[in-house]
Amino acid sequence: MTIETSFDVEFISRQALREKQIQQNYRPVIAVHKWFARRPGSLFRGLILSEFVEGTLSETFYNGHDLGHLKIADPFMGGGTPLMEANRLGCDVVGADINPMSYWIVQREIEHLEVTAYRSEAQRLVGALEDRIGHLYRTKCGVCGSDEAHAKYFLWVTIQQCVYCFEDISLFPGYLIAEAVRHPANVIVCSSCGDLCETASVDDPGKCPACHSLLSVAGPASRNRCPCPHCGEVNRFPSPETGPPRMRMFAMEYHCQSCKPSQEGRFFKRPDERDLATFVSVEQALADMPHSFIPDDDIPPGDETNRLLRWGYRKYRDTFNARQLLGLELSCEAIRAITDERIQVALATNLSDLVRYQNLLCRYDTMALKSLDVFSVHGFPAGLVRCESNLLGIAGGKTGNIGSGGWLNIIEKYSKAKEYCDRPFEVVHDHKTKRRVYIPGEWIGDAKPDVADQRQVQLHCGSGADIPLADNSLDGVFTDPPYFGSVQYAELMDYCYVWLRRLMGSKVPGFQSPSTRNAEELTGNDTLARGLQHFAEGLAAVFTNVAKALKAGAPLAFTYHHNQQEAYFPVIMAILDAGLVCSASLPCPAEMGASIHISGTGSSVVDTIFVCRSTGRVPRAWIAPTSIHLAELVSEDIAQLTAAGLKVSRGDERCLSYGHLSRQIVWNLRDGWDVSLPTRDKLDRIAKSTAEIGGGDAVLQHLRGEAGIPLYAQSDFFRESDASLKTYADAIPF
Repeated sequence: MTIETSFDVEFISRQALREKQIQQNYRPVIAVHKWFARRPGSLFRGLILSEFVEGTLSETFYNGHDLGHLKIADPFMGGGTPLMEANRLGCDVVGADINPMSYWIVQREIEHLEVTAYRSEAQRLVGALEDRIGHLYRTKCGVCGSDEAHAKYFLWVTIQQCVYCFEDISLFPGYLIAEAVRHPANVIVCSSCGDLCETASVDDPGKCPACHSLLSVAGPASRNRCPCPHCGEVNRFPSPETGPPRMRMFAMEYHCQSCKPSQEGRFFKRPDERDLATFVSVEQALADMPHSFIPDDDIPPGDETNRLLRWGYRKYRDTFNARQLLGLELSCEAIRAITDERIQVALATNLSDLVRYQNLLCRYDTMALKSLDVFSVHGFPAGLVRCESNLLGIAGGKTGNIGSGGWLNIIEKYSKAKEYCDRPFEVVHDHKTKRRVYIPGEWIGDAKPDVADQRQVQLHCGSGADIPLADNSLDGVFTDPPYFGSVQYAELMDYCYVWLRRLMGSKVPGFQSPSTRNAEELTGNDTLARGLQHFAEGLAAVFTNVAKALKAGAPLAFTYHHNQQEAYFPVIMAILDAGLVCSASLPCPAEMGASIHISGTGSSVVDTIFVCRSTGRVPRAWIAPTSIHLAELVSEDIAQLTAAGLKVSRGDERCLSYGHLSRQIVWNLRDGWDVSLPTRDKLDRIAKSTAEIGGGDAVLQHLRGEAGIPLYAQSDFFRESDASLKTYADAIPF
C-alpha cells in the first residue's frame, strides 16, 4: 500500500471539510494553545494510514492501530498536527521548529498530564484570584439592583485630544454595539448623552429616551479622520507622537444570575460611578505594587508589529489596561508557586494562551456578542473600540461557562484537550446526526500510566536542517512547511512569548532569546528583506537533511498552497536538491473559507499534498507534458472535491493547477539537475521550464473548456479511453 494507490481524496476531503468548520470539536488537542493555520488532523491520519496500513481508508480510518515499529519526522512541526497523528498511531516521532513557542506548545500537547490533578490545581488558582480580585468584576444589575452581577465584557473607545480646542474626542466608528440577532433588539450608544438605547431598527433607530437626541448607527471617525464635536475642526488619528491611545469605558455586558431566568437576551449597561471608581482603584493598586512578571519588552519593528508602532505603542505592556495587568501579574505569581512541574507548565501554557484574550486589542463581535481574541485576523488589529473580558470567567450556562476569554474558559478547553489525548475519537456523521467513535488502543502522549510501553518523542527547538538524523532511519516525513509570504507567526507569537518567558525563565530550552523571531525563519518578510531566494535555500536545506534519513522509497509528504506561481519555484528546487521525485500531487481542503483572515480574499482553501520519494512509480496518466493534459488532471481533482461537498473557487482552481504543474516540472528536470548551481540559476531554470508548458495561466485557460464550460463538468474530458492508464497498472518507475 502507498499513498499514491490508497489515498481516498473524496473520503478525506469530506472529513477535512467537516473538521475545519469547528476543528476544536474534532481534534480537541489543538486547544492546548493557539497556533496558526493548522491543517486537518484527519488529512495526516489519512496519509499515514494510506502508506502503512492495508485496506481502504473508509474501513481503516475508524479502527485502532499500533504502528510502533515506525519512525516519523516533521521538520516544520508548527502546531504539531502531523506529529500528533503519528504519535496517536503508535509511531516514534521526531519534530523540530525554529520557533520556541512551537517547541513549547508541541511539548505540552504530547506530554502526559494527570487531568484530575490539573483540574484541582486550576480551580485552586481561580479561587485564589477570586478572593483577591473578584470584586473588580462585579457590577450593579440594572434590572434587580443586585451588586453581585458579574461583569462579562467592558467596552472601551479610543479618545484623542483635539489639536484645536484641546477637548477630548471619542473616536467612534459606529454606535451600534449589539445587533438584533442574539439579543431581542439592536443596542445603540447615544452620541449625545452616552446612554445605551434599544431599538428595533438600525435604519430608523429613533430618539434617545434619556436626552431625546436622534440616534445614529454611523460614527464620526472614518478614514483616520474625526471632526471634533466641540469645535467642529477635523482631527487626524492616530497620533503616535503622543504615546499609546487613551481609552474610555463606555459600555458593559454583564450577567445577573438572579434575573437571567426571566430575562430575554443579554444584559447591557452604561458604566456607573462604581464601575468607573473601581477601575481608578485598580490603576492605583497596580502603581503601588511591585511587578515580577509583567513584561517590559519593547515592540520591535516588523511586518505585523509596525501597525502597533503606528498607533503609538512602544512596549507590549502598553496594549493592556491596569485591570488586565494586575490580574495577569497575580496569575503568574500563583503559577510560579506550584510545585508539580507538569501542572505548573500546563497552567503557564494556559496563561500564555489567556493573554490573547486579556488585552485591549481585542474587539467585540456585535453579532455573536463575544470578545474576538487578538489573533482572530492573524494580525494585530488596532480598532477604535476595544473589548476587555472578565479575567476569571463566569461559571454556569449550558456549556459550563458564560462568556469567553477568562480563566475558566481556558481551563475547560485544556482539560478537554488532554482528555482527548488519553482517549481520542473520531466524529462520524450519520445523515443529520453526529456521534463520537472512540478509537480503541490509540492515545497521544510520551507515556500513559496503564500502558507499559513508552513512546519515543524527540523534539528540537531549531532548524529542521540541523536535526541529527541517522541515514535510513525514517519511515516517513509528514509536514506542513511554511508558505512564502505567509503570516508572520513569530511576530504574533511574541505577544504571548514575552509573558511566558518572563514567567518560566530564560533557562527553558529555546527561551534564551527575547523574541521568537529568527533570521533563518522561512517566510517572506519585507522588514527583514527576506525574499524568495532565502526561502528556497532554507526549504532545500531542510528537505535535503530529512531526505538523507529516509529509507529507500519512503515518503516525504507535505502540504502547500499559494496564490502566486513563483512561490512554488522554491518547492520545486527543494525537492530536486533533496534528490527526490514528486510521485503524486493530491488535493485536500485545508482552510475554512469563512475564516476572518481569508473570507472574501479570493484565496484558496485547498492544499496540494506533494508526495515525494527517492524511488518508486508514477502512473503513466499522471505524466502530463502539456497544459491541456494538466488541466485534465486538475479537473479530476475538482470533481472529487466537489463530490466531497466543496464549492471549488477560482482561487482553488489556480492553486491546484500550480500543484500539478510543479509536480510535472520536478519530473521534467529530475535528470541532470545540478545541485551545485547558484540558487538564482536554479530558480531561473525552473521558471523557464514552467514557461515552456505555458504556466498556470495556460492550465486555467484550458480548464474552463470551450464556450466557458468547465472541463470537469464535461463527460469526455479524459484524454485516454483506457481506464487502466489512470491506475497503477501502467506505471513508470523512477
